[in-house]
Amino acid sequence: MQDKKVRHKGRLAQIFIYLGKLFRMFIFQNDWKVLPMAAIIAGMVSFVLGSSLFKTMEGTKMGTFALTCVCIWNGFFNSIQVVCRERPIVKREHRSGLHISSYIAAHMIYQAFLCLSQTVIIILICKIVGVAFPEKSMFFEWSIIDIGISLFLITYSADMMALMVSSIVRSTTTAMTLMPFLLIFQLVFSGGFFNLPDNVLPISNITISKWGLTVLCSQGDYNSLPMVSIWNNMVKLKNVEIGGEKPIKDLLIEVEKEGYNEWIMKQCGNQNQDPKYAFSADIILNCWKYLILFTICYAMIAVIFLEFIDLDKR
Repeated sequence: MQDKKVRHKGRLAQIFIYLGKLFRMFIFQNDWKVLPMAAIIAGMVSFVLGSSLFKTMEGTKMGTFALTCVCIWNGFFNSIQVVCRERPIVKREHRSGLHISSYIAAHMIYQAFLCLSQTVIIILICKIVGVAFPEKSMFFEWSIIDIGISLFLITYSADMMALMVSSIVRSTTTAMTLMPFLLIFQLVFSGGFFNLPDNVLPISNITISKWGLTVLCSQGDYNSLPMVSIWNNMVKLKNVEIGGEKPIKDLLIEVEKEGYNEWIMKQCGNQNQDPKYAFSADIILNCWKYLILFTICYAMIAVIFLEFIDLDKR
């Protein structure tokens, strides 16, 4: 008898096979839990920072940084364990004809669905809490769409980084151990809140957080907003007595009576503008470009490492 030649499914067919498996896991193995978790985290951040987000310089920078952290956390949590938890299965199926590129492509499509769902949830929660999104928009009629694209790209890029790590490590324990360090690295080297030395500053260019913070501040028209911290600190000093009098309080009362308090805050904002947060199509597109580039690179690295899974002797 002649041996029958075994025919394997093509790359495209394998993508749909694994995509179906992932969506079944989403429904029947409680992978959907990442969505309410995203809602809870977004709700806490929006409740605390939403009142000043896109209204003041300080509130916008702090709020967009927090939103960036939420997106990165969601992305990490989505896929940090998805490959390493089924590594023996992937190894066995790879030897039986699985195309690693199809396997990763299926994950990319599925994770894009999760990230898009989480982005919609974050925006809805922000609207419910009362976040006032910017009136100006660069590319679409509503700024909420522009900002939604940025939130999605930040989440998806972080998701692909976690997928890459999950493809490299060999156990879920190692993956979960690495995740906090990856998150801390993103926070510290974002270049937004910590003054990095000049010789370390270039490292921020490879962080998702830097480009996420930059694009959200740019879309929030950071440089046109008032800076309120100086005025608020003056208000705290209103009861300071000098020679038995309260000159600062008298000054503040006079300034508010003449309606110059908002003018002062606006002038403070004008003197603290940051060119990298300018409301510019070039800046927004450049940030999107880097986030997309990171996503592609992480996916390619994941494919490369999994191609050598047969060499895994453990």
